[in-house]
Amino acid sequence: MANGASPTQYRFSFGPWNISTGADPFGPPARKEIDFARKIKAYKELGFDAVQMHDDDIVSADLDWTATLKGVAQVKSMLDSEGLFVEIVAPRLWEDPRTVDGGFTSNSASDRKYALDRAKRTVDIAREVGCRNYVLWLAREGSYIREAKDAKTAVGRIVDAWNTILEHDPDIRVMGEAKPNEPMDQAYLPTVGHMIGIAYKTVDPSRSGVLIESAHSILAGLDPADDMAYALYHNKLWSVHLNDQNGLKYDQDKVFGSVDLRRAFDQVLTLETNGFGRDGECVGLDVKAMRTTSVEDSMQHLSNSKTMFLRLLEIVRELDLKHVEELREARQYEQLEMLILNALTGRK
Repeated sequence: MANGASPTQYRFSFGPWNISTGADPFGPPARKEIDFARKIKAYKELGFDAVQMHDDDIVSADLDWTATLKGVAQVKSMLDSEGLFVEIVAPRLWEDPRTVDGGFTSNSASDRKYALDRAKRTVDIAREVGCRNYVLWLAREGSYIREAKDAKTAVGRIVDAWNTILEHDPDIRVMGEAKPNEPMDQAYLPTVGHMIGIAYKTVDPSRSGVLIESAHSILAGLDPADDMAYALYHNKLWSVHLNDQNGLKYDQDKVFGSVDLRRAFDQVLTLETNGFGRDGECVGLDVKAMRTTSVEDSMQHLSNSKTMFLRLLEIVRELDLKHVEELREARQYEQLEMLILNALTGRK
C-alpha cells in the first residue's frame, strides 16, 4: 500500500428498498416485488455485511408494543441466521398522512406529537435489533413556500426532536442526512454543514453526527468528497450512502461511479486516506436499478456499485501519495491532474 498504513477492511451495507419494483411518480411497477426474506438472503450472496433499515422495514408502524417485539424478534432471527447486522435504523416519517406538512416541523401540534412518538419507538426498535446508529433524513422538514412556517421555529423544533431521541436512549447515536430539496421545495437543513452545525447544538454533540449521501451533496451543488472531508475533520462522518447523480435534477441514486468516475475516485480517496471504516463504519449504498431492468437482474446495480468502490480503492492504494504531496507542494497541478487521469485510465 502506497501510504504504508495497514489496509482498512471495509464492510458494506444497503437497505432492502434498494431492491425495488422500479415504480416511479410517472408509472406503475416494472418488476414483481421480491419477498423480504429473499432480499435478506441476497446480502451475503452479493458480498454485503450489514442491513440499513427503516422502522417499518422491520415491523409495521401501527402495531402495539407486544406485537412489535414479536415482529422485531422474527426479523432479528432472520438476520442472525444470515450472519448480518443492522447498521442503521431510521424512522420513515414522510409516508404517513400525518406528515404531509412535515413531522417535527408541522404546524399541527398533534402531528408533531405523532412524529416524536414514532421517533422514540424507532429508538426502541433499534435497541432490540442491537443497533445504535439512528439516521434522520428530514424528508418533509421544510416548506413549499417561505411563508408557510417560521424557519427559526422550525430549526428549533428539529433540535428538540434530535434531543428527544438522544435522551430516550443514552447509547443511541443520531446521524443527520442532509438533502437540499425533494420532496419539499426547500429543506431547513439542506447541507452537511447545516447538519454539523445542528449537531453541536444538541444535548450531546459527541453522539450527534452525519451520514453523507453522494447524490444529496451533488444536488446541493457541492462536492461529495469535500463534504466527507469536512465531516471527517469534525470526527462526525459515521456512515455514507454512495451513489451517483446527473447534475441538479431529482434524486437519481445511480450506480456509484457511473456518471463521474473522477468524482467517485475522489470520494474513495478521501475515505481511504482519512481512516474511514477503521472504527467499524460501513460503506453504505443507496442505489436504484434502472426502470428497464428485469427482475432477474434487479440486484446487479448493488454488486456493480460495490465493484466500482473496490476498483477505485485499488487505484487509490496503488497511488504514490508521497509523489502526490510533492506535486501539491510544488503547485504542479497540471502534472497532478495527469497523474490522476493516468491512474484512472490505467496508464503509467
